[in-house]
Amino acid sequence: MIGSAMPYRSDVVGSLLRPAYLRDARAALEAGRVSPHEFKRIEDRAVEEAVLLQEAAGLDVITDGEMRRYAFFGHLIEAVAGFDKHGGWAIPFRDEQGEELVFKRPVVVEKLAWRRSMCGEEFTYLRARATRPTKVTLISAQQAAAYYDPSTSASAYPTRDAYLADVVDFNRREVEELVRLGCTYVQIDAPQYAALLDPELRAGYVQRGSDPDRLIDACIEMDNAVIGRHPGVLFALHICRGNNQSKFYASGGYEPIKRVFEKSRFARFLLEYDDERSGDFDPLRAVPSDREVVLGLVTTKKPALESVDELRRRIETAAKHVPLERLALSPQCGFASTMEGNRVTPDDQRAKLQRVAEVARLVWG
Repeated sequence: MIGSAMPYRSDVVGSLLRPAYLRDARAALEAGRVSPHEFKRIEDRAVEEAVLLQEAAGLDVITDGEMRRYAFFGHLIEAVAGFDKHGGWAIPFRDEQGEELVFKRPVVVEKLAWRRSMCGEEFTYLRARATRPTKVTLISAQQAAAYYDPSTSASAYPTRDAYLADVVDFNRREVEELVRLGCTYVQIDAPQYAALLDPELRAGYVQRGSDPDRLIDACIEMDNAVIGRHPGVLFALHICRGNNQSKFYASGGYEPIKRVFEKSRFARFLLEYDDERSGDFDPLRAVPSDREVVLGLVTTKKPALESVDELRRRIETAAKHVPLERLALSPQCGFASTMEGNRVTPDDQRAKLQRVAEVARLVWG
């Protein structure tokens, strides 16, 4: 639905730090030292702790912390056959000090085939444990586009578009299943939009013969197709600039992709605004008057806790572009887009979630 009036003033993007016991158990499962039955009990415990953490923090809406995923896109890779989990091209992440890490992405190598629901287990278990409103996260088709490599994938799909048509169909099928199960809040994660706002990455697309603006329009079309028509369901888009072990891969304001606000059918935009890499609030003037903006002002990349006064000042500044009644607050991204997690502690994470809820109550009541 567009123009949601849902009072979610404090939100969370998705992933939370994985407990050490869960990381160890996943490694043991892959090595055959733990049975699937035993592993599921350990996963369940981690989800229950994630729910308690968010509810105790006072957040208006919660997720399962993506505890059942090895990465934020794991629901697609593990539920749909056809991917080589670590065989894709590597993407460099960096921090302000210039330290880099290279992350190996999946790659499609066979025609995709449905194994199971991507998020059905996540949602039904979360719904049964939570006392507050819940949401589920899915990756955008545009993010999945990064998992197509002509040199590796052509035998499965002759073109990227043919592959993406299947991805869109699977995402639509998943949304329909989530709605059937009672889900009323679906978030689409689209960090690949960052490649279309970063000046250097945009230049790279041009050099390779692609028009970044045409790519933006194609991505919006795919996202709108996934949303479909589901009255009473809130669809949100999360855009960040990369998040892996406190590192990023893109910089720049939202101006080059502001058409996403104008042309997509999302009712809610969760936007990264935790530092100077994010640009200013000016592009928010393009957000239609019936949509909401969730300001990701609290960083998940660094342990320092933002002050109440600082957050209130920044919300007031944003309110010059989008009325206060259409704003909300969240962390800037997940705390653990991959199993390793960002360079913050569980105590840092708890304090930041509490700060989000605290400031939201102070600002909106």
